[in-house]
Amino acid sequence: MENNILLESGTNELEVLEFMVGTQSFGINIAKVNEIMNYTPMIPVPDSPPEFEGVFTPRDKVISVIDLHKVLNKESTDVAHDLLIICNFNQMDVGFHVSSVKGIQRISWEDIEKPPRISGDGTNNIATGIAKLTDRIILILDFEKIVSDINRSAVIDATGATMTDESKADKHIVIAEDSPFLNKLIQSTLTDAGYQNIVSFDNGRDAWDYISGHRDMKGDILDHVSCVISDIEMPQMDGHHLTKRIKDDDILHRIPVYLFSSLINAQMRAKGESVGADAQFSKPQIGALINYINEHI
Repeated sequence: MENNILLESGTNELEVLEFMVGTQSFGINIAKVNEIMNYTPMIPVPDSPPEFEGVFTPRDKVISVIDLHKVLNKESTDVAHDLLIICNFNQMDVGFHVSSVKGIQRISWEDIEKPPRISGDGTNNIATGIAKLTDRIILILDFEKIVSDINRSAVIDATGATMTDESKADKHIVIAEDSPFLNKLIQSTLTDAGYQNIVSFDNGRDAWDYISGHRDMKGDILDHVSCVISDIEMPQMDGHHLTKRIKDDDILHRIPVYLFSSLINAQMRAKGESVGADAQFSKPQIGALINYINEHI
């Protein structure tokens, strides 16, 4: 599958690969997808969770495969014609076993809503968005959480993170991250590093409203907002568009924006640079992100 990620930077749009698991439609950002392959039997790995189907080796590369039928409690309608969606994110290759692929949908982030929280703080949700089309809805899955439930170290690695200087403990850090699981984890990692003044949002729109609300406050803007940590994929407003709005503002542009996303690769890094991101970190490198913040704010 050819993946050129043709969308212009900062347009607040994404392309979603729509696929079926059983009889229900789900979606994944096309930027995460390398190729689509016919299903092939896996080599099982002993003592692994039931959702972890095993590994296979196309072109001498070992790829782990997660069966989304088991994750979502769905039945395959015809295993012989099932497919594998081969993805790259969080600096790893992983395949997802699905029933079929319907095609690519171009959607504005404004048309993607947060799913309702069934209970608790939402950290157990495995859907991060609901995309409404004319005749159906597509659930956007939290693939980072799906992978982390099997291997947490694949999503967040705080190795090497150091404590901040006490003089920086009150620096005001704004987080924009739509995954409740990752949002909470980033907050707790910052807190463990000594930061005490943290506010978080689960979409770029609310983060922008909060940040822009500080533009007319007296004094140095950096005394009000020290930095922004933003995911790229978010309902209502994505991280690239959020960054562009901040950097295009004659007052807010001085606020450092650090993109922290599973999508950071050469193409996406170029997109981040084009909208003015001050630094970009690929999940799971939260240790590197923390150390960079310690040095630069």
